Amino acid sequence: MAHTPRHGHDREIETLQEFDEVAARGSLVGYRLQSVDLTDRSGALLALPSTGAVFLGCRMEPGAAAKVRAEGALVFPPLPDLPFDPYRGLLYSPDELFAGLAEHGYERTPDALAYAWFQRTKADGDVFGSMLRAVHDDAVSDALDEHLAGARVVGVMGGHAMARGTDAYQGAARLGRSLARAGLTVATGGGPGAMEAANLGAYTAPLDDAVLEEALLLLGKEPSFVPSVGDWARAAFEVRSRWPEGGASVGIPTWFYGHEPPNAFASHIAKYFANATREDGLLARCNAGVVFLPGAAGTVQEIFDNATPNYYESRGEPTPMVLVDRAHWTERLPAWPLLRSLAAGRSMEPRIALVDSVAEVPEALRRLGARQRLKPNGPPGGRRPGGSPDAGP
Repeated sequence: MAHTPRHGHDREIETLQEFDEVAARGSLVGYRLQSVDLTDRSGALLALPSTGAVFLGCRMEPGAAAKVRAEGALVFPPLPDLPFDPYRGLLYSPDELFAGLAEHGYERTPDALAYAWFQRTKADGDVFGSMLRAVHDDAVSDALDEHLAGARVVGVMGGHAMARGTDAYQGAARLGRSLARAGLTVATGGGPGAMEAANLGAYTAPLDDAVLEEALLLLGKEPSFVPSVGDWARAAFEVRSRWPEGGASVGIPTWFYGHEPPNAFASHIAKYFANATREDGLLARCNAGVVFLPGAAGTVQEIFDNATPNYYESRGEPTPMVLVDRAHWTERLPAWPLLRSLAAGRSMEPRIALVDSVAEVPEALRRLGARQRLKPNGPPGGRRPGGSPDAGP
């Protein structure tokens, strides 16, 4: 969809359409231009004042680039040998990350090439590589802030091992559909398993109920991304091709876990190199609460990454937390007793709940959220301009 700058981002130009709108006003002074191909806009660049402008990875004819530099603009040239754009102004799409899948296989897609680059450079100590990763991740965070401005975001966390074709996967998909139909923006870790299921549910939310059931049958033919990411991804794109008018949701994956490719059902993908940045950013943006499906170490980490700012109220008022599957979170991985003990006597206590099934989640979120003064989503941490918790519902 077309990007419209908002609030503190109204000095940013991220598309040719935005460039033309600003150019019509007669000045580029003080603007920040991110990864816009301006090779066909030399006339405007030569004619418009650009003092104080910053061009991040924008392609320009040599004469136009020389002119804006002479006027005092700062120009960071494109880096064509990279498999990713560190200056990107918009979030990724599934089509972008999986480009070339049908013709060349997953190994030649931008997603796989970026991961391979990361594997080669993450431990070599080269400050240039670490700088590129940091610039990229900050640009992605900026794009995510813009995309989610004003949204009511609910996070759905869960493990990557949840296989297509299982009852658990079906339940997570129905949960994502219910949350999206309630007017919430579903955000996940963007990977396979429970994450894909929730994004799939949000994708089918505007469609007939039967679509999800048919999609689940199609996907069940390729239950896992192991051993073939390509076959797993192609099944998802078959679903998207059959029902192209799916709904929007957000996936926030990472190249840190190369064994977890992004799923194709999140319409907007904020993919990071730094997993710590990704984890904190995902949870910080879930202003309508977070649902924790059964998972392993990563999901346990996310529970307490979310509990800590709720405990200290470092992000303001605590947000709802709903843990799903009583046996999993009290016996197999007993995170619930510790979370309940942490919450006791604090303002987060009435904002946590343990439920038995995904069917209970929407009501639990509604009840816990009724005790929360929900604020519109904005940049976390000052970035740029349910019943008794003892018993569960």
